[in-house]
Amino acid sequence: MNAAASALLVSDHVAGSVYALTVPDGTVTGRLTGRHLSEHAGFLALPGGRVACVDDRRGELLVLDPLGDELVELAVPVAVPAEHLACDPSGRRLAVTTGLGENTEPWSDLLTVVDLATGEASRVRTHVGEPGVTVLGGGDPLVVLRHREPGALAVHRFADLLAAPPGCPAVTPHALLPLPDDGHGDAQDPGSSQVFAATGAGVHSARRKGDTIVAETVIPWESPARGWYLRLDTRRRALWTTLRGGTPDPLRWPDWTNQAWCHDLETGRTLLTELGPGLVFRLALARNHTAFTRVHPDGDELVLLGADDTLRRVPLPAMDAAPRRGDTPWEGVERRAVAASPGSDWVAVTRGGHGEVHLVDAESGQEVNRLRLSTPLHHGGHVMLLGRSDGADGDPVGR
Repeated sequence: MNAAASALLVSDHVAGSVYALTVPDGTVTGRLTGRHLSEHAGFLALPGGRVACVDDRRGELLVLDPLGDELVELAVPVAVPAEHLACDPSGRRLAVTTGLGENTEPWSDLLTVVDLATGEASRVRTHVGEPGVTVLGGGDPLVVLRHREPGALAVHRFADLLAAPPGCPAVTPHALLPLPDDGHGDAQDPGSSQVFAATGAGVHSARRKGDTIVAETVIPWESPARGWYLRLDTRRRALWTTLRGGTPDPLRWPDWTNQAWCHDLETGRTLLTELGPGLVFRLALARNHTAFTRVHPDGDELVLLGADDTLRRVPLPAMDAAPRRGDTPWEGVERRAVAASPGSDWVAVTRGGHGEVHLVDAESGQEVNRLRLSTPLHHGGHVMLLGRSDGADGDPVGR
């Protein structure tokens, strides 16, 4: 694979394929088959344009270099199904939590930690329930697990976890901070050694102090809705999410309300922007825009929120098996994934079930290319746009 300045990673986790493509022309420069990546754990940006992800079928953490000559740089066995993936700010020390997989109830309490510099890995038992995770730097790294039922931020020393004996022993955190039981969504600001957890009450924050963390203020949603996903803006010190409101009944999903929520960590200012009704999932950060996809029976669109707070709406062609009125937006339907790089203006949006990726110029709102792959991208697949030094590794949580 030829070295490139920017690249697009596309995972079809149902078909078991991973593609690396050049941007914007869409030339396939590398492909993996038989690799079913965890869509929930996502892609984690590492320094130097490298990417970490988890193969849920083989039980391996993969380090990929889509900008280099060889796509797979390293493979390390980890516990699966992977739920969340994070690293310390250096990109050296990683943690992988486990979740439901194809099960209806949480059942696994396994946590894997990996030191990429030495290749060492260790598995321990924590608490059943799909924990979120962040890995704080600053001296000895700390692994912070966000638990539910009971809700808590549990602090472990990374070195202690890595040195655990074989046999997946149970470990006890050396510090706990209480949280509400409905936590979902995690972020870390490496510059301030802060961790954040989304709950119904708002965004709970805590800061590292020695080998523990201390609770700080709760950032309100300033809306009757709540966010289920947190993302650090590496272009400035800010947090992003989408607030979903309306009846929680999944059969009423076309009526769900959606607001872009941005909280500036420097000024404390929160900006809410109406995105429209329907299903809005994850978001992506381009150089001067934040990108959202909105799925709705009346028509899908890419929504681009500019740094000047202006909105541009780009219509997207329909998906044959899109969610319908009267059904849920989750089971047996197609979705869309969105990706962007903070170092460029490109935005990539998938068309689930069609094997297509729309490449849009965020500055003009024009589709500049439509990439066609050899697998369908069922469930929308998962995508990542990246550059060698675009700063995306400033967010040390998998997306």
